Amino acid sequence: MWVVKIGGSLSRDPLLEEWLADLSDFGRGRVVIVPGGGRFAEQAREHQDIWRFDDVAAHNMTVLAMAQYALMMQGMCRQLVIAGTDAQIRAALHAGRVAVWVPLDLLFQEANRLTRWDVTSDSLAAWLANRLNAERLVVVKSCEVEPARSIEEYAALGIVDGSFAGFTCDASYPVDLVNRSDGSRVRDRLLHATAD
Repeated sequence: MWVVKIGGSLSRDPLLEEWLADLSDFGRGRVVIVPGGGRFAEQAREHQDIWRFDDVAAHNMTVLAMAQYALMMQGMCRQLVIAGTDAQIRAALHAGRVAVWVPLDLLFQEANRLTRWDVTSDSLAAWLANRLNAERLVVVKSCEVEPARSIEEYAALGIVDGSFAGFTCDASYPVDLVNRSDGSRVRDRLLHATAD
């Protein structure tokens, strides 16, 4: 199983359709998409700046932002299956479909290690990959990505959040950060993995 996190920055990008179509076609039964928060999540940060509510509320708002993006993705590509629980994810994959994770189980009443601003959808994707014992984590970004950089360097540059390295440091799976234009490379890797 691959976890593929598609950044919120792609929510208005024409390449989003291509990513969803390729993952739906070539990742059947093997891919779980994690949506970013994007502009939906930016609203939470902007309103927190105005009203000064706590990070738990802001976290919950960003989880709902991820859910909105997931619903948009499924609206664009009806072959995708919305899945909120591990059982729903596994059922979608077992049926030969691609799941889009709606992390509503991560709505919290009290603060914990997931309810901080340095835990974004990048870290939540790694958290899910750990929980599902994924084979690979792919994080799709709009910015340029240099494969030779370490995760710590990506965090220092703000390309991934500050907690991402902690969630992936003991990972049993490879972590690939890719640019939005690397869809064909990811598709080829999926095809090669299917042939193995």
